[in-house]
Amino acid sequence: MPPSAFTPEGGSEASVSLREVGEFELIARVATHRAQPATTVLGPGDDSAVVAAPDGRVVACTDVLVEGVHFRLDWSSPEQIGRKAAAANLADVAAMGAVPTALLVGLACPSSTPASSLEKLADGLWAEATPAGAGVVGGDLTSGPVIVLSVTALGDLQGRAPVTRGGARAGDRVAVCGRLGWSAAGLAVLGRGFRSPAALVDAHRTPAPPYAAGPQAADAGATAMIDVSDGLLADLGHVAQASGVAVRLRSSAFAVPDKLAEMGSVLGLDPMTWILTGGEDHALVATFGPDTPLPEGWAEIGVAEAPGEGGPVVTVDGRTWDGGPGWAHFTT
Repeated sequence: MPPSAFTPEGGSEASVSLREVGEFELIARVATHRAQPATTVLGPGDDSAVVAAPDGRVVACTDVLVEGVHFRLDWSSPEQIGRKAAAANLADVAAMGAVPTALLVGLACPSSTPASSLEKLADGLWAEATPAGAGVVGGDLTSGPVIVLSVTALGDLQGRAPVTRGGARAGDRVAVCGRLGWSAAGLAVLGRGFRSPAALVDAHRTPAPPYAAGPQAADAGATAMIDVSDGLLADLGHVAQASGVAVRLRSSAFAVPDKLAEMGSVLGLDPMTWILTGGEDHALVATFGPDTPLPEGWAEIGVAEAPGEGGPVVTVDGRTWDGGPGWAHFTT
């Protein structure tokens, strides 16, 4: 594998390995001198953390990122990998209409991994969690042949009902908030051996989910919601199946950003495929009643209807999208 930020060259402090530093010294390095949010009653350092749950209910989710599957060490820095891992989970919390409160992190990595790289990974987790209102409150560290990062996020509904995938009804409008297709375009750029345009590459390395838009949509009366992790069509397919509706999207509702159009032209690819099937942007897509005003920042892209002969499917301009729905684990 090409050299990466996880395998720095030279004999400086930057290359001191986890084997030399030890598990507990590294934990002390990444867990101390961090400002926890008010919801953290007891942070790292004990058998468990204690996180306040004023609502009485806790939203919880977990994502696992595996080296070579979800990230490449020659494409992303440790800090970018930490931010990406945090974003994937924080977006899931927001998609329930909740506010993030805490992250728990499980990490497996080779003992030769530089300790400084793991500190930078922790910096990335904190850099993403802090603006969202969450703290990194604990976790576990173990050895393994490749880097595997498992992050659990907790969230507070603050009195709201959770917005699930199963609440969409015929007649609801479908709307999206956040970027679509940018991460997939950045992945395509990296896959061709390029590192620019930076805006696309950085969108793949560090997504920018609209965390506040989740609770905002819940307060506005969203009937169903999901974050776009596997692709808009694939994730709306989950909503369609759970709600028993057909989702009809209009291609004319999507404005193709100039950077996506330009890169699509360079690579000979249709940028609409990135927008409709590209994952890991972690935009939020939701359904709203026909008379419900859309919150600021949300754009209508289609409608939910009673399923016809095709069942609860997602179509674009009345047809199944030729490029497939998006990412599918174990089959893609």
